[in-house]
Amino acid sequence: MSLRLIFMGTPDFSVPTLLELVAHGHEIAAVYTRAAKPAGRGMKLQATPVEQEARRLGIAVETPTTLKTPEALEAFRAHDADAAVVVAYGMILSQAILDTPKLGCFNLHASLLPRWRGAAPINRAIMAGDAETGVMVMKMDAGLDNGDVAMAERIAITDAMTASDLHDALARLGGDLMVRAIGALERGMLQLTRQSEAGVSYAAKIDKAEARIDWSRPARAVLRHIHGLSPFPGAWCEMPIEGQPVRVKILRCAIADGAGAPGELLDYRLSFACGEGAVRILELQRAGKAPMKAEEFLRGTPLKPPLRLA
Repeated sequence: MSLRLIFMGTPDFSVPTLLELVAHGHEIAAVYTRAAKPAGRGMKLQATPVEQEARRLGIAVETPTTLKTPEALEAFRAHDADAAVVVAYGMILSQAILDTPKLGCFNLHASLLPRWRGAAPINRAIMAGDAETGVMVMKMDAGLDNGDVAMAERIAITDAMTASDLHDALARLGGDLMVRAIGALERGMLQLTRQSEAGVSYAAKIDKAEARIDWSRPARAVLRHIHGLSPFPGAWCEMPIEGQPVRVKILRCAIADGAGAPGELLDYRLSFACGEGAVRILELQRAGKAPMKAEEFLRGTPLKPPLRLA
C-alpha cells in the first residue's frame, strides 16, 4: 500500500526527499517546482534540480507562476492526491491549496521549530553559534512555519561545519525523516504536536550587506559568521595584494593560536587576529577565480607580517 502524493520542491535540498518517497513506493502524481531560469555564461534556461530529477524519473512536472488562480487550484485538485509533500518549494500556498489533499500538506523544515522559522534557517543557526539544529516535518497551515510538528531529527553543529556541509547533512536526514512521517500517515499513526510559542525566532533572508567580516568580534563569532555564509554569498574582507585592496571571500577557517590587533596577520599560514583570539584561513576565493586551499593561494600570493585586513 502507498499514498498518492504531490511533491513540491525546487533546489538541491529537496531532491533526497523526492528520491526517498519514490524508492519507498509512493505514487508521485505530479511534481511542482519553480519555472526554469536563465543561468550560466550563456544564460540558457536551466530547469531546477527537482525538475531535472523528476523528468529523469518520468514524473509529470508542473511549473505554475502562481497557485492563486482558479485554474491553478483546479489543476492541483485534479491530481486527486492523498497528501502533498513540500520541501523548499519557494512559493506561498493558499489555504485553498492546503485544504485540497485529503490528508493535508506536509513540509520539511531545516530547523528545530519554533527556532528559525523562515527563509535561511541553516545559515542563521550556524551564524548564531547554535550547538545543534535539525529537520522537522510539519503539517502546514497558512502561517509562516508555525504548523503542528509530526517528527524531528537533531544534528550537532560543529565549528568545522559550513552552511554547505550542514545543508547536505540535513537534506539526507530530511529525506529519511519525511519517508517515516508519510509511512506513519499512511498507517493512520502520525501524531501531531502544537509548536511552542516560547523560543520563536525568525531566520531572515541573508542580505549581502551582512557578509563583510568584522575582525573585532571574538574568533569563534568570526568563524561562525564565515562558515554560516559559505559558500554563498560568502563572507569577505579586503586583502592588500600587490599594493591594492582585493576583495576575497573566506570559505573555511579554524580557530588558531595567537593574539593581536583585529585583522592583523600573525604568521605565514594566514592566521589573523580577532577581537579575542585568532582564526586561520583554510580555504578562500578571489573574485573571478575558483575556490582554493590556503596553501595554494600562498604559493601564488605570499602574504607576510606586518599586514592588516580591512
